[in-house]
Amino acid sequence: MRFRCTVCATLLVIATTLCAQTKNKAFLDYIEKYKDIAIEQMEKHKIPASITLAQGLLESGAGCSDLALRSNNHFGIKCGSSWMGATTTHFDDGRNECFRVYETVRDSYEDHSQFLHKERYMRLYRLSVMDYKGWARGLKSCGYATSPTYADRLISLIELYDLHRFDRDPDAKYEPLPEPEPLPDIQLKAHKILKNNDVMYVVANETDTWESIAKEMGISKRKLLKVNEGIEEVPLCKGDFVYLEKKKTKAAKEFGGNYWHHIQDGESMFSIAQKYAINLKNLYEMNFKDADYVPVKGDLLKVR
Repeated sequence: MRFRCTVCATLLVIATTLCAQTKNKAFLDYIEKYKDIAIEQMEKHKIPASITLAQGLLESGAGCSDLALRSNNHFGIKCGSSWMGATTTHFDDGRNECFRVYETVRDSYEDHSQFLHKERYMRLYRLSVMDYKGWARGLKSCGYATSPTYADRLISLIELYDLHRFDRDPDAKYEPLPEPEPLPDIQLKAHKILKNNDVMYVVANETDTWESIAKEMGISKRKLLKVNEGIEEVPLCKGDFVYLEKKKTKAAKEFGGNYWHHIQDGESMFSIAQKYAINLKNLYEMNFKDADYVPVKGDLLKVR
């Protein structure tokens, strides 16, 4: 029994630090044992299976924590005022606290999914189930855990054990952007004024600069750079969208619901924000991305 407790304690230490680069057999066994339940929960509740498994691994020490062994509690969920089931006390944060007891591990997984349906977590469901990084950072942002490295540890577990291979979003839709229509009766010397997301813009040609477009449109270069979130040192390229007025906080209505932008080669967060006429800051925020995020082909982004 003492040996078993020692092994459990060791696994908990591994689970609560950034993952080692070698895969742990206990973790692999846990994934194999509970991956089907995690996928079941994903299909039912739209929570990434990778996130559920990573949280289970982290919170339960690969199923070897005292709470997991004695109470089938794999996510460390405390009793709370609404819990009517069996309970147990456990030393946590320096004192004995009340934790939920489940008849089966599946019950623990289901209760975890229900727990994430609280109002404080509802904005996470704007994310794709394919976006495990967004979910991990969103859980931290919504207050699921106090540790400042919680999101990084989830992401490390997911990537080390390839847990994202279990994620799939059959409801995600992608349609190409419609061709813009020029505004009637607005034809200038070099450019047609178009509208995207109800924001006026022109398409740059091979000789355009920020200064030349600003002069042609009769606005200051400073304003033109500001509304486009542009940098003067970064030259315009042929085909760039150049907005003449402030962009929106989210894309047009037709890009809501289950629509996702599928990132293509060469795209940046700036180019995607320009494509949908939305503020770059809002694009980062609605996808729980930070300034270090680099778009990768195949990633999904919410634009509304």
